[in-house]
Order: sequence, then structure tokens, then C-alpha cells
Amino acid sequence: MTWSILARDASGAFGIAIASRFFAVGALCPHAQSGAGALSTQALMNPLYGKPGLAMLASGKPAPEVVRALVADDEGRDHRQVHAIDAQGRVGAHTGAACLGWCGHLAGRGWSLAGNMLAGAEVLEASAFAYERLASLPFAERLLGALDAGEAAGGDKRGKQAAALLVVTTEDYPALTLRVDDHAEPLAELRRLHEKSLERFVPFTACLATRARPSGITDRAVIEAEVERFHAAQSAREPR
Repeated sequence: MTWSILARDASGAFGIAIASRFFAVGALCPHAQSGAGALSTQALMNPLYGKPGLAMLASGKPAPEVVRALVADDEGRDHRQVHAIDAQGRVGAHTGAACLGWCGHLAGRGWSLAGNMLAGAEVLEASAFAYERLASLPFAERLLGALDAGEAAGGDKRGKQAAALLVVTTEDYPALTLRVDDHAEPLAELRRLHEKSLERFVPFTACLATRARPSGITDRAVIEAEVERFHAAQSAREPR
């Protein structure tokens, strides 16, 4: 019912982009933790994979071992799909024998793709190609581009309904988390939300409390200057 991409970028950030013909796919499937890794539970998802999976990743357990441990004691493992990526970029994946076709997973350097009930293997292949090709873009935009390419290749064979984007960087809270729970064009709406986030939310979060700066920035003039600096950098990056 779903396909997703997990990735670790050069900065060490982790991201998940996911789409499905299933209501609120971003609520129970994607999980990520700063410095530890990311995972997504799919098909007949098991939300209980999230907390222990991230704890194992945080302990340094390699992603393939984490996935094996998660499914080992789950009697529903044949109906589950789960994939994970760790802090070293290693990938583990499980697609149960009872998952509905097309189903499968695909991995590359620093990324993992998995999906079920898809139009075909080309959905993951197109997503992977786009993610690699869009390496010059900011991380979130690369993830969105991967979903767009997978959708163009057929996506979920039942249609469209929900999508989500989750990015974690250096803090205990997400750098960005966006959800489209029910929409005729969820990927277009997810991209709209991402663009809206760039207006003030993303530059404002650069002023929040962090591990390195526990009080954050509270001077409103400095915050406004950061927003302006961000947009100047955005304008310089945009093609003319």
C-alpha cells in the first residue's frame, strides 16, 4: 500500500519520504532519530517497531541486524515490510512473503527504498534514479523528487491519498516534519507545504534552542535578520 525512501545525507541528517493510498501514512509508518537512523514499517505495518528499532540503531547495532531482530519475534512478519538505515549508512530490509505485489526493496549508498502494492518494480527504480540525479538539491527536495519520480512511474497501484516527509538533523526534535493525510494530489500538496515551510518556519527553526545553544535566540531582530539571510541565500541558489 506504500512506498518510501530512507536516506542519510553527507551532513549526517536522516530523512524519510513516504506515499500511499492509505489515510495518514505519516502517522504510524516513518520513524527517525538524530544520530541514530531511520526506519519505516509498511504493508500491514507494526508501529511497535519504531521505538525499539530506533533504540537499537542508537546503540550502534547495524541496520540489517535491527531489521532481523524486529521481525524475529513477530508472528505477523510475513505480512510486514520494514526497512532501516543506520548512522553509517548501512541498510536492512524485510519484505514478508505475504506482502501484496508488486512488493520489494532496493538499496544504494546511503539510501533505501521499499514498497508494496505498487504498479511495479519501476516505481522504486525511478525513485532511486531521481534521488541520485538530484544530488545537488537540498536534502528535503531530493526526497520529494524521489517520490515524484516514483509516482510518475505508477506509484501505489490503487491510487493516491497520503504522503509525508520527516527530516532529523542534530537535535532531539525534527528539523522538518510534514504530513498530508488525505488529499486528491498528496505529493503536490506535500511539495506545497514544503515550499510554505521555507517562508518562515525553516529559517525560524535555525534560532531555536539546540544542544550547542540551549537558550536559542530570543532577540526578535536577530530572528528577522536570520529569515532575511535565509531568503537571500535561497535567491542566490535559484537558477536565473
